[in-house]
Order: sequence, then structure tokens, then C-alpha cells
Amino acid sequence: MYRFLLTRQWVILTLIALVLIPTMIELGFWQLHRHEHRVKQNAEISKALKAEPVPAERLTSPGHSVTDAERYRRVSAQGTYDTKDEVVVRRRTNSDDEIGFHVLTPFVLDDGKVLLVNRGWIPANGPQTAFPKVPAAPKGEITVTGRLMADETSAESGIKDVQGLPDRQIMLISSGQQAHSLGKEVLGGYVELTSPEPPGGSPQLIGEPEHDDIGPHMAYAVQWWLFCTGVPIGWVILVRRERKDRAAAAQAPAPEATPAGV
Repeated sequence: MYRFLLTRQWVILTLIALVLIPTMIELGFWQLHRHEHRVKQNAEISKALKAEPVPAERLTSPGHSVTDAERYRRVSAQGTYDTKDEVVVRRRTNSDDEIGFHVLTPFVLDDGKVLLVNRGWIPANGPQTAFPKVPAAPKGEITVTGRLMADETSAESGIKDVQGLPDRQIMLISSGQQAHSLGKEVLGGYVELTSPEPPGGSPQLIGEPEHDDIGPHMAYAVQWWLFCTGVPIGWVILVRRERKDRAAAAQAPAPEATPAGV
């Protein structure tokens, strides 16, 4: 009755089904793990953003690589801005997806070390080959607060570190590169400024990272598992249909032979 399952067509179909089932199960768990990672990451970011600021030098030092646990931690520092060595980071967008620059200003601490401060976004207000008009940083000794960030890399950001750019323009924020350029001790990573807010709202402060959206990964996991259960159900339906069609064909009367010469 089911000998047709041994035919080449059905053997191939059955093997495909047997391969699809564990593959879809694995894909579902892969999406589940991505969901769990996103939820955990959001919780860590939220915790870091709510924590009280700590002195920057408590978390980072010259040559230090900011870890995932330290990223987004609120830090503070006291010192003065060094605007003569200020640079801008090219091709950065604001919340409205307008292209401009990020303003990166060295902040000299009381002990002489330098903390890189990303003061925010400004529009591209002139030719790309010229240094843009940058709103002046506060003068004198002040206290800044911001989110600690890791050095940017091409691998993580997808931004190519183009060489030969116009003077005082960079593509990626790297404390190592800035230490070499400044000839000073620069704390690892950099800070996205949150306070004090600039007068007139320029540069535009960078908004908090997204930490509420959990993404579609759980829905994708459920979809893969539903697809997985559909494979054996579909296989059974096809088998029963094939058996029914073969049985009907076997019971059908043979066509009458047509007499010769008619």
C-alpha cells in the first residue's frame, strides 16, 4: 500500500523533510538566543544610563579598551576644553538623518591627561574640504558629564578609515590615534556629552542609545518552529493523497479495446 514511498521521488522528498525539520528547529533557537541577547543588552544599557556618574578615570585610563560592561556608563570629569586641537568626524547623521559632523574636542583634566569629548552633531555648513564652523566650547574649568563609549573600528561600525582627509577631519574616533596626534596621554574610549547642554542647542547632543525595542527575533523563532511542525504534517497529507490517488487508479475499470477497422 505504501510501497510508493520507496520510489526515487518519495525518497528524495522524505530526505528533504528530514533535513528541514532539525534545520528549522536550530534556526528557531538561533533567533531565540538573539532575542535573549537583545533583552540582556537592553537591560545593561538601561542600568548604565540610570547609574550615578562616576569619575571617568575610575573606569578608563590611557590605552584602556572600554568593555561592553563599561559602555554607556555615565562618567564625569573636571578640566578645560582644548579647542585648538579640536577635530570633526565626517559623515555623521543626526536624529533626522541629516548628514554632518560630530565635534570631538580634547578635554584636559586637572592631572594633565586628556579625555576625548564628543560634543555633538553640527550640519555640514560649507565645502567638505574645509573645516566647518564649530560652535565655541565653554571656556575655563568646567565639569562635563557623558556616556563612556568604546573606540570606533571599521569592523564594528562599517565605516572605512579613509586616509588623506582634510586637516582636522577624521572618519573614526580612536583614542589611540588622537594620543599619537596630540602627543599626550589620552584616556581610552571617549565620552558622548550629556551636560552641560550647549547654548542654542548647537552642537546637537547625541541622543541615548535605543534600549526599549526588543526586535522581531522572538516572532521569528516562533515562525521557524511553526514551519517545522508544518513539514511532517504536510508530508503526511501528501502521502495520504498519493495513496488515495493510487488506490482510485487501481480500482478504475480498464478502458475497452476498440475493434480493429472501426
